[in-house]
Amino acid sequence: MNINDLIKIKDNELPLDNLLENGGYTNTFNTIAVIGDSLSSGEFEYVDKNNNTLFFDKYEFSWPSYISKMTGNKVYNFSRGGMSAKEFMLTYAANNNYFDPKLKASAYIIALGVNDLICLKMALGDTSDVNSLNDTFARWYSDLIQKYKEISPNAKFFFVTMPKENNHFDDLKEQHSNLLHELTKIYSNSYVIDLYKYGPTYDQEFKNKFYLEGHMNPAGYYLTAILISSYIDYIIRHKAEDFMYVGLSGYEHKSESDNL
Repeated sequence: MNINDLIKIKDNELPLDNLLENGGYTNTFNTIAVIGDSLSSGEFEYVDKNNNTLFFDKYEFSWPSYISKMTGNKVYNFSRGGMSAKEFMLTYAANNNYFDPKLKASAYIIALGVNDLICLKMALGDTSDVNSLNDTFARWYSDLIQKYKEISPNAKFFFVTMPKENNHFDDLKEQHSNLLHELTKIYSNSYVIDLYKYGPTYDQEFKNKFYLEGHMNPAGYYLTAILISSYIDYIIRHKAEDFMYVGLSGYEHKSESDNL
């Protein structure tokens, strides 16, 4: 049997050509930590009978929870509605003990940017902001990466882009995606889950099926779990040599991950 047939690698395969409901090779991570905002915390939004808009973080319906159910892996969800990279680094993580080494993971999925760039209108910045004191998204996001690399030096990092919506924010989302790709050139063991380029467009037809007001419904969060885990499966299958040591995360060993 051809090894590529065994691991289902086809010529010109795109990251989301093979959608999985069991997590695929995402199963190889014993522990995953997710750092994100409302789209990672399973936030529901609805309007009550008095026309009040209400928001609830329903972690049991979040896509990290669905990935845990799919794979059986331990998945920490360090997310919260409204979260930004700056707030996470300055107060939120410390206040919730999310920098506790006991919570170290073998993989980190970072899905931030909406609140930073669209809601708070923070400057995006660029790679020159790494290791700086500049108040940019690039600075705070890179600070977050480095903090977790100190806690779990051999972990794998997956940076999630924002999906297209066919609106005036798409140009900013493309710039955000470009920055995340640039950061993978700086930080070892890092990869981009590029939903902007390869994911579905979150247009009105999509939202009619998968949204509850301005946030997703359970089906939307479940679909997101499929997209994220299938994309990680694709990365692992196509870069198998990068993932040889995932079972030894947390142990000292000879590997390629001694850099930042």
